[in-house]
Amino acid sequence: MSTTTATITKASKIYVAGHRGMVGSAIVRRLNASGYENVLSATRAELDLEDNHAVRSFMQREKPDYVFLAAAKVGGIYANNTYPGEFIFQNLAIQNNVIHSAYEAGVQRLLFLGSSCIYPRECPQPIREDYLLTGPLEPTNQPYAIAKIAGVELCDAYNRQYGTQYASAMPTNLYGPNDNYDLATSHVLPALIRKAHEAKLRGDHELVVWGTGTPRREFMYVDDMADACVFMMESGVPSGLFNIGLGTDVTIREVAQAVIEAVGFDGKLTFDTTKPDGTPRKLLSVDKLKALGWKAKTELPEGLRLAYQSFLNGDKR
Repeated sequence: MSTTTATITKASKIYVAGHRGMVGSAIVRRLNASGYENVLSATRAELDLEDNHAVRSFMQREKPDYVFLAAAKVGGIYANNTYPGEFIFQNLAIQNNVIHSAYEAGVQRLLFLGSSCIYPRECPQPIREDYLLTGPLEPTNQPYAIAKIAGVELCDAYNRQYGTQYASAMPTNLYGPNDNYDLATSHVLPALIRKAHEAKLRGDHELVVWGTGTPRREFMYVDDMADACVFMMESGVPSGLFNIGLGTDVTIREVAQAVIEAVGFDGKLTFDTTKPDGTPRKLLSVDKLKALGWKAKTELPEGLRLAYQSFLNGDKR
């Protein structure tokens, strides 16, 4: 079954898979703010994306025109190391079910959301899209990365065989509203926000951060990511792999310092060098998306201020 090409309109039926997550909720906010009138979503209780029959029935019934696949099982180093089987199995199941059911339902265009961890651990910097599959992955999140690579390949394979227009977007490290602040499963930046906040409340004199503080990371406010995703759909990007990021990075020490300033913690930073650093550096090349006319707008200090405000407002999952 091949899809038909049409320009997205405010009346187009748009399904956002994973609308309660950080990325999915940001995409919904962006669509609503732009006046899209027919945004479709379903909670996990309403639709289990790991259930192939349920997903196929949903797609056949709703027949969306466009799909944003933002649903995934995600987590930081600890979670990836502790639950590798869950990370690879659940992500593969979600991707396979949504992408194939979208194809069967004649979905015009689909955007698959992944992660910059798909690239080799020792990549040249900045990381270009064509560096995919050119070297070994970071061991601490390899099962998750392999699942996401499979999603990219699945979209490309369907485009070649069936004439679909399914693209893949690989964001850098994201933060913002609806982030996960559970210290056992969260990524580095939300974990830093929560630890700094709790240290401030306790009146601690220091904040202990995992690792050496020397790895470099790129951090993007999630609403910028959502803006890029909607931009890609509106621009008619038919297929291919696109990095989404700022094009600049900071050290973990620098971002930890920025966090304690945003939170208002007055103590000092201490680094626990017995803990893993993870990948030494991950800076994405954003030239491909920039050439289409898009770039991020939110600088780190402003993004951290907004993220901390959402945390204070009860966003403490």
